[in-house]
Amino acid sequence: MKNLNVGLIGGGFMGKAHSLAYAAMPMFFWPAPALPVRAVIAEATEELASEAARRFGFEKSTSDWRSIIDDPTIDVVDIATPNHLHAEIAIAAAQAGKHIICEKPLARTGEESKAMYDAVKNTDIVHMVAFNYRRTPAVALAKKYIEEGAIGRITNFRGTYLQDWSADPNSPLSWRFQKSIAGSGALGDIATHVIDMARYLVGEFSQVNALMSTWIPERPLQSGGADSLGKARTGEGPKGAVDVDDEVMTMIRFANGAVGSIEATRNAHGRNNFITFEIHGTEGSIVFNYERRDELQVSFANDQADRRGFRTVYTGPNHPYGEALWPIPALGIGYGETKIIEAHDFFKAIAEGGSVSPNFADGYQTALIDDAIIESAEKDSWVDVPLIDA
Repeated sequence: MKNLNVGLIGGGFMGKAHSLAYAAMPMFFWPAPALPVRAVIAEATEELASEAARRFGFEKSTSDWRSIIDDPTIDVVDIATPNHLHAEIAIAAAQAGKHIICEKPLARTGEESKAMYDAVKNTDIVHMVAFNYRRTPAVALAKKYIEEGAIGRITNFRGTYLQDWSADPNSPLSWRFQKSIAGSGALGDIATHVIDMARYLVGEFSQVNALMSTWIPERPLQSGGADSLGKARTGEGPKGAVDVDDEVMTMIRFANGAVGSIEATRNAHGRNNFITFEIHGTEGSIVFNYERRDELQVSFANDQADRRGFRTVYTGPNHPYGEALWPIPALGIGYGETKIIEAHDFFKAIAEGGSVSPNFADGYQTALIDDAIIESAEKDSWVDVPLIDA
């Protein structure tokens, strides 16, 4: 069992999630494919880096992410920074021959994402973009049913990602509301998760027709650099412009003939992390709600008439990843388990010399869908989605 030294860049919310996954992965998946060693963490200042190292169990800290790239003992570069830094760090890591896991979205635009993909596509580097929700066991079970033909040919996909953390106009202007840093708002931040699941479960997009809206045009300037995710409250004071979307809605034409829709907003009062999809096929339907993440609802057309309707499957030992999680169905998993599974699959690919999905090709394709959605909203028309040659 090989030790793999991890250099994590970014000590915020996602840094915590990734650090937890590295510590816990061998506890769940044993024997582990490899042992992640939390070697060094980078943050914006020496003080923040040192604090993050103590908190997240890293051996060393630095305020210079480039020192991680230059360190020959580092095997894996983990990018958990705001979006505008993804491309520069990933390209440098690829040039240094490091394996890379990068938080979503892969980058701010399709152009940046292409540069990242080009940097890794002809190498032996294992690269992954962290769309962790597809690793929820119930979502993987939906994939299994679809591949087995249990719901027949897919005709329709309906997806949502609704949150309320930015519905308060007095929540501060974090980097997530600034196009120069984030690239887009609800689209890149949360809709991309549903886009990834739609691609994973249904297939490639061929066309989109979208609306995008900004409901709160300015917000109080944030003090400090931490991403508060709307928790901080401010009184009167200077405000800055919001130049990204608060809400996105798009219709979809899939390449295989199915149709669909996706809605995403961070301004839906009462919705916490409402990721859902409903998939209809010629032989049945599947429904998932992440707020009830241990459940998958299924309805099969071949059920006898007096028993036809939705029933709930509680995921557990007999379902995807079940052998490594908890021994009884519906004991319950959380966000952390999806990151633990993600870490396992990433390190397994490194240890076995394989590849993992979603990778930078998937991240690039998702970025092209994002670009098409933005173009469609601007033109108020259907827009074709280019398909990369992966």
